[in-house]
Amino acid sequence: MIDEATRAQRQAADPDQSTWLSANAGSGKTKVLTDRVARLLLNGVEPQHILCLTYTKAAASEMQNRLFAFLGRWAMLPDAELAPMLAALGEGIEVGADRLAAARRLFARAIETPGGLRILTIHSFCAALLRRFPLEAGVGPGFRELDDRSARLMREEIAEDLAGGPGRAAMAALARISPSLDLTVFLDQLAGSRSGLEPSLGAPAIRALFGLRPGDTPEAVARGVIRGGEAGWWPAMLAALAAAEGNDAKAGAKLAAVDPAAVRFGDLAVLEEVFLTGAKAKEPFSAKIGSFPTKATRGVLAAIMPEIDALMARVQEARPLRLTLAAAERAVALHDYAAVFLPEYARRKAQGGWLDFDDLIERTIALLTDPSVAAWVLYRLDGGIDHILVDEAQDTSPEQWQVIELLAAEFTSGAGARDEGRTLFVVGDRKQSIYSFQGADVAAFEEKRQAFKAKIEAVGRPFQSRELLHSFRSSPAILRAVDAALGPLADPALGGEVRHLAQWEGLPGRVDLWPLIGKAEKTEDGDWTDPVDLVTDAHHDARLAAIIADEIAAMIAAGVQIDTGRGVRRVHAGDVLILVQRRSTLFAEVIRACKARGLPVAGADRLKLGAEIAVKDLTALVAFLATPDDDLSLAAVLRSPLCGWNEGDLFRLAQPRPGRLWQALRGMAAAPGLSMLHDMRDQADFLRPFELIDRVLTRHDGRRKLVARLGPEAEDGIDELLNQALAYEQVDVPSLTGFLAWLGSDEIEVKRRMEGEGDRIRVMTVHGAKGLEAPIVILPDTADRRPRDSDLIVSLAGGQSVWRMPAEESPPAIAAAQAARRAAAAAENLRLLYVAMTRAKSWLIVCGAGVADSEGAWHRIIAAGLSGLGAVPLRDGRLRLAHGAWPEDAPGHVAAAAVRPDLPDWALHPAPAMAGPVQPVSPSNLGGEKALPGEGGLPEELAKARGTALHALLEHMPLLPPSDWPALARDLVADPAERQLLMNEAETVLAHGALFGAGSLAEVPVTARLAGKPLFGIIDRLVVGPDHVLAVDYKSNRVVPARPEDVPEGLLRQMGAYAEALAQIYPDRRVETAVLWTARAELMRLPPEIVRDALARATIA
Repeated sequence: MIDEATRAQRQAADPDQSTWLSANAGSGKTKVLTDRVARLLLNGVEPQHILCLTYTKAAASEMQNRLFAFLGRWAMLPDAELAPMLAALGEGIEVGADRLAAARRLFARAIETPGGLRILTIHSFCAALLRRFPLEAGVGPGFRELDDRSARLMREEIAEDLAGGPGRAAMAALARISPSLDLTVFLDQLAGSRSGLEPSLGAPAIRALFGLRPGDTPEAVARGVIRGGEAGWWPAMLAALAAAEGNDAKAGAKLAAVDPAAVRFGDLAVLEEVFLTGAKAKEPFSAKIGSFPTKATRGVLAAIMPEIDALMARVQEARPLRLTLAAAERAVALHDYAAVFLPEYARRKAQGGWLDFDDLIERTIALLTDPSVAAWVLYRLDGGIDHILVDEAQDTSPEQWQVIELLAAEFTSGAGARDEGRTLFVVGDRKQSIYSFQGADVAAFEEKRQAFKAKIEAVGRPFQSRELLHSFRSSPAILRAVDAALGPLADPALGGEVRHLAQWEGLPGRVDLWPLIGKAEKTEDGDWTDPVDLVTDAHHDARLAAIIADEIAAMIAAGVQIDTGRGVRRVHAGDVLILVQRRSTLFAEVIRACKARGLPVAGADRLKLGAEIAVKDLTALVAFLATPDDDLSLAAVLRSPLCGWNEGDLFRLAQPRPGRLWQALRGMAAAPGLSMLHDMRDQADFLRPFELIDRVLTRHDGRRKLVARLGPEAEDGIDELLNQALAYEQVDVPSLTGFLAWLGSDEIEVKRRMEGEGDRIRVMTVHGAKGLEAPIVILPDTADRRPRDSDLIVSLAGGQSVWRMPAEESPPAIAAAQAARRAAAAAENLRLLYVAMTRAKSWLIVCGAGVADSEGAWHRIIAAGLSGLGAVPLRDGRLRLAHGAWPEDAPGHVAAAAVRPDLPDWALHPAPAMAGPVQPVSPSNLGGEKALPGEGGLPEELAKARGTALHALLEHMPLLPPSDWPALARDLVADPAERQLLMNEAETVLAHGALFGAGSLAEVPVTARLAGKPLFGIIDRLVVGPDHVLAVDYKSNRVVPARPEDVPEGLLRQMGAYAEALAQIYPDRRVETAVLWTARAELMRLPPEIVRDALARATIA
């Protein structure tokens, strides 16, 4: 028989009916998803007709890996093992020979199907859809997705351009209402609030939005408060207040700035500050009639107190209208700026072929609702998607729901291109909706369930709503604590009853509640050199972190045993998951305390790229390669693990030195890292930033060196630096200085994957831990937390975006929106607690530092829940709720550490560079002058062309009859005058008959060895006699030397090289050389010693 939990999973995975599934944490929803897809495939559904939409890429990857592992096992199992596996998928599945054969083919079908199994995030799906229909969607076929960092840089660049151009007035208005505006934060929120800002509203529409009438102006409000008669008694009031002491005197000083004869709208805030009670009063912002001024001063002002009291009443009455006018003014400024910024932002994205994440959703909705193309697109999709599965539906935004509804429109209309049992499967858990800051709408989960149920049942198709209540993760002790703590608060914050059933009833478990660490008393100022944000050991967060680290260290040292459901074993560091609400002082202190005690800790789940030491070392190398004179960057590289120098080594190099550090380093015969630096310098002008960084990490073993010194967490920073290098090269022309500027233009934050951290403690936020679990979970961040509300823009009930006002300055419309936001945040705080508690498998430890007086404090909520469950007191005021028999400690057994195999020595060093081909020596490139002073006339290129033509004539004319010489000249020289001159010069040269007779050769290639290197040249004319060899070189110089000693040095070296080559070729003959000066048809023989000495002076490179 199958158990109740398995039966519930099988029913939910039934592929024949649409299903809306509410799944508790740890109830196996991923298994249900994979089982349902497997059953669809077994039923013959083609892989391309299934669409799975997940919330994150990690979830999509996990589901795809599980499914392929599933199908891969089926392909290899024998019938005896495969048959029960198929039967276990669901009731009524027939397992015959055909079904077994089909199951084995599923893996190949899933792999080979074009596009494969579509398991995607909704953004990835929208991107794929837009690429499939780019023309219909109005996007470029090759559009690129704009990452957050590039979008931020683009927005800042636009803001800077607008500030000096068309947006100057709008920016000035923003600066007036918010002088300390954080522009980056504002632009991020402006782009994220597009739906409430497009189209932007003008001043009349915004006034109407706030309920203002045409006569409601700042001037009218001011005149309604100060009506003109106040000037008669104002001086007397100021004099009486000034003569008094204490608060009356302070009030008088403030009122002195108000001129009743010329009151301004801004003066009303001053009047409210003096005449109305404060925000924390029993009756906030009410007139102080009867209590202002003090009794003594009221006696002095008795004659005019009726007028003062009346003024106070008018100030109170005018306050709501004043707040509304101020809010409207800010909203107008916001919409005016949005009207110039957002169109420019859209234009630049279009110009660059970019779409951001919001654009993907918006363009998809526009595509699927455009009457001119929607029918065609839906028809094509109708033929492509028969089954839609949606994961983590509780975190789906309204816009994303709209995409899903459009995709499923044919499902619910009964009029699709095919009607083949098409289904919708949605799984989620309202209790785990914690991503409202990304647009998630928890209320939509139930609303969409009811809407889809009505539509699907209306067309006669089955629809089931089911729940998964059994936890396959947590011990009954943890589940009881969750139910007791959150059950009384469940509705509406958690969307109904909180009820869990434990699948592993016998799994031992603990829930420990530690007393709060009292808030540290404020101490006197420390040393003036201390950082302003220094956290001392006496700070309550530091004390709690130390206790947590000590507790973990004691668990491991004492050999505390834990039952994970798969057997009993000793606790190790990787069992511990520490979750905080936000990355605060406590977060950093916990990591620091664990490291101080030598505990293996994975580090923060998010890191600042520029703060990572490995990244600093690599960027220092890039800076040095870009600017070799950068001594500081070079020193940082030498001290880094890349080179391994110590301070003493660096000091000896740097002090004293006459010039730059690089010059001093190059003068050393050998030094650690010197060969690496030489290689990187040689490549710096040819490789892109990514290639350079990858070269030092791989070819020069930089990655291993950095990780060995800095720990495994350095890997994340290194990998992200490589990612940034690739991202930079996609948007700009690659250069080292450009890449350094790119890195420095923004603070890059890296999200680390913490799933596979092995035997290391994980410290992360609850949001980051969604989907993770651990045998031991510690919640240290359970005290009062001030709600974090940094939004500058809020949405009113109608969806319009306006500027957020301080709570005490908010008019009714904004106050209502703010109250709704606070209520939603409080509800999400409870859901966040639910997610945190349900990460634990066997042991949950709850602790905190500070106070827990507020209703939303996690420590207070959990304490209230445990109070009725019979928790047992322990030492130091701790409480424990236990279930089952906890295993006895066993300090004797220590798990064996993983052993890395020793690599051979050759694997740890780069292979020696292969000798490159030796460049041959050219006789004409041995240096020296080639002409005598006074040689001018023709430009260099024209002179070379003339010489080449003359050489060609002298090569071919001796082989042709004189009658063919003019035709040859015409083929070689276009200009008639120049042709005739060259013909005359060549005919004169040919008069030297001995050079052109029998035994003479033209354009003779020769090769030999010169100074151990190959020499290759072409001799213009070579005469080979019985006992001698004569090499002749034609020279068309216009200035001819008078004697051989005056021949230019470069020509002598050239002829010396020919003589040396011919001596090797003809060792038994006398070698002679000569120059034929074509300008005079003069043959000048060169004495052997002259050319030999000239060659000796040449440097053979």
